Amino acid sequence: MLAQDSVCKDWEHTGSRDCWGPEPGKWKMKTAAAPSGRGSGPCPSLLPLAGCRSCRLTIRASRRSWPPRNFSERSCLHNASWYLPKLGRDARREFEERHIPGATFFDIDRCSDHTSPYDHMLPSAEHFADYAGSLGVGATTHVVVYDGSDQGLYSAPRVWWMFRAFGHRSVSLLDGGLRHWLSQKLPISSGKTHPERSEFCAQLDPSFIKTHEDILDNLEARRFQVVDARAAGRFRGTEPEPRDGIEPGHIPGSVNIPFTEFLTKEGLEKSPEEIRRLFQEKNVDLSKPLVATCGSGVTACHVALGAFLCGKPDVPVYDGSWVEWYMRAQPEHIISEGRGKTQ
Repeated sequence: MLAQDSVCKDWEHTGSRDCWGPEPGKWKMKTAAAPSGRGSGPCPSLLPLAGCRSCRLTIRASRRSWPPRNFSERSCLHNASWYLPKLGRDARREFEERHIPGATFFDIDRCSDHTSPYDHMLPSAEHFADYAGSLGVGATTHVVVYDGSDQGLYSAPRVWWMFRAFGHRSVSLLDGGLRHWLSQKLPISSGKTHPERSEFCAQLDPSFIKTHEDILDNLEARRFQVVDARAAGRFRGTEPEPRDGIEPGHIPGSVNIPFTEFLTKEGLEKSPEEIRRLFQEKNVDLSKPLVATCGSGVTACHVALGAFLCGKPDVPVYDGSWVEWYMRAQPEHIISEGRGKTQ
């Protein structure tokens, strides 16, 4: 899993009364240091998860260890699978057919601003608090997120980012997601889940978000770098966007790092050293302000995650991303090798 501030080695779990379920099994955590809080750099020490005020950013499952010893009832696992509509996949149905024992389903579309014309924009703090509480998340809960994508992790980093944006720092990602879990032949459950509601408070930190106005102003001001996580063809304008009425292309001055480049061929997160080289190869300076974008604010969170692993925890996401930009931008602000925007 990826957690926020500290790194833990292998843990063992007794598997009794927590959100993980009673099935025996084993997990292993990566041991690379994760950043320690906003702007405080890498954590040099290995700390046990239980009792940490903030948790390790990534955890990796294996048959040699199961969830951490003392991974208590305060820990909850969420499947945050989400897929583009044109893929024809039903994330909730897939969850009910097959999920990690003890997991609940986090519906990204349900936990969004339904008044916005753009896809799954952040909800209000009240909406997020109510939804997270309905999934059993409380103030002291350690949230662990994964998804069932073919890539390993696809949409789960969006939920990791959402919890952080609303002030909950005890949140981790399961490295490799369900894909890696299955490769390790670990236990699987099926059916609907019924978490017990908890009280959760949320307060949005505006530093986690950039708006259309911020991006527009930056075209001249150049206060921050912009990294786009979409596939290269969509960025260049040579391959279609998956949404009707939206043409491909990119924001002027933005840099393209497809989110898949942050992952190994096995679907695991690359090491901080590899990710740092990736940014360097794209001429992205991690010592300077950076903003992440994509098609609709989902895979942009891989950029924020990659920077976080490199010791830069302050990367906001342009929540409206390309869909909002294309719909609102003037034609001269759509850079494309293809059709672009004519009006």
